[in-house]
Amino acid sequence: MNFCVKCGNETERTINGLCTECFLDGRKLTSLPHHVDVKICTNCGEIGFGETWVAKNIQEAIEDAAKDSLIVIKEAKAVSMETASVEQEPYTHLVVVDSVLEINGYTAEDSSSTFVRLKNTVCKRCSRQLGNYYEAILQIRAGSKDVPKRVMQEALRRVENLVDTQSLSNRHVFITKAEEVQGGVDIYLSSISLGKAAAKDISDTYCAETKEAAKLTGVTEEGQEMYRVTYLVRLPDFLVGDVIQFEGRYFKLMRISSSGAKVMDIMNFRERSVKRSDVPLFKVYARSADLREAVVVSRAGEEAQVLNPSNYSTVDLTVPTDAEIEDTVNVVEIDDALYYVP
Repeated sequence: MNFCVKCGNETERTINGLCTECFLDGRKLTSLPHHVDVKICTNCGEIGFGETWVAKNIQEAIEDAAKDSLIVIKEAKAVSMETASVEQEPYTHLVVVDSVLEINGYTAEDSSSTFVRLKNTVCKRCSRQLGNYYEAILQIRAGSKDVPKRVMQEALRRVENLVDTQSLSNRHVFITKAEEVQGGVDIYLSSISLGKAAAKDISDTYCAETKEAAKLTGVTEEGQEMYRVTYLVRLPDFLVGDVIQFEGRYFKLMRISSSGAKVMDIMNFRERSVKRSDVPLFKVYARSADLREAVVVSRAGEEAQVLNPSNYSTVDLTVPTDAEIEDTVNVVEIDDALYYVP
């Protein structure tokens, strides 16, 4: 059994020789600095806590800043905190933090206050973005003038979606700008790693050719060399849905990926895989948008009778057994003969 040096009462535990009651008597358990500054980016509206920037409600940020600045004596532990704030001026709030603390098995309460000042500034990301900062350029180019403009727009959207996804975990990635140029689009990106990831995504999606070139732009304060990297991604002439020529036969391009392509033979409807190294050998015979529609007269098993869109004569087409034939079908003319295109 211990004795309190102040009141002389016996107690199981002492704090610096005092019983809990004597230790707490008139003692301030918490404190706050006179003021706490909260940074607000005037461009994106995010709130800065030290070097960290987050999207947060301003009132919540004000109260969190006060709670995060609360100092508790080493002998106590904060169990819960409640805050209340009153606006003193447009950019200054008086915040009171009421705390419930546990000390030596005893529950105590204390209250402290501080002024939270809102400071307008620009975060590092927005400062870079507004200053046209970039480390990589992604140049997406069409393989030929026949590549539809929508494909270039689709590729740009893929990059935008990639950046949106990565920015959820890394706020320092962004698109500085994107501009149309002759034959394609240039996308300026905030980091080399982002440029590399975007180039790979477009290359894998379209089975495109990729080249990269680095240029020394300076030296950091630590003496490290700084580079800007240009990634050139040249889209192929062919697109999914086109009828292509390959190894003397005609195929519909069903799918392209980083590993190669999947094609379907127009003559027998058999599918086959083509490795990526052979994909550049594809030649476009007919664009998917240029395929003609033929009116279906009848269907019986593996045959469909249609009207030739050129002269409206009746033509028998071979079709897959499992094909769902509607009022019209897509057809392509090869060597004066009409073929069904799935």
